[in-house]
Amino acid sequence: MSKAIIISGNMVQDHEFIYPYYRLLEEGFKVDVCLLEGKAVQGIAGTKIPPNKDQVIKKIEDVSTNDYQILVLPGGVKAMEKVRQNKKIINFISEFNSKKKVIACICSGAQLLISAKVVKGRKIAGYYSMKDDLINAGAIYTDLPAVVDANIVTTAHYKDMGPWMREVIKKIK
Repeated sequence: MSKAIIISGNMVQDHEFIYPYYRLLEEGFKVDVCLLEGKAVQGIAGTKIPPNKDQVIKKIEDVSTNDYQILVLPGGVKAMEKVRQNKKIINFISEFNSKKKVIACICSGAQLLISAKVVKGRKIAGYYSMKDDLINAGAIYTDLPAVVDANIVTTAHYKDMGPWMREVIKKIK
């Protein structure tokens, strides 16, 4: 069975966590959840994350890039400000990228890509307020519903989750 992992933390953007979570389950993936806090958290809109109460929550120390085909990085600027400070998570993202595995990133999740130093010279979408940060990190900022650059698939806003996840699924089929 193919496996995906979603990495985030408290105050994640609920929509950006829930939609890819269930979309990947629908495609037959086993979806692991890795949260900075190592326990269930609250999304910015008040949803309990993860939405499935039986979901096992992993810590970054308990996961390996070898076990997954897809990494999902949902946004939520308040979550990302804290998540990006965890060096083990940043190293995980960098290693995932070096193995050319699919990284699906939305909105302010782009902060994690910047911290992992994987955006230089690549077309990347991120939340509009991060345009300068992405450009300063060497990315080619692109505001399209789904931006594909090799193994990284990004979008700037949850209004484009449909096209974004369609491109993510194409990458793995």
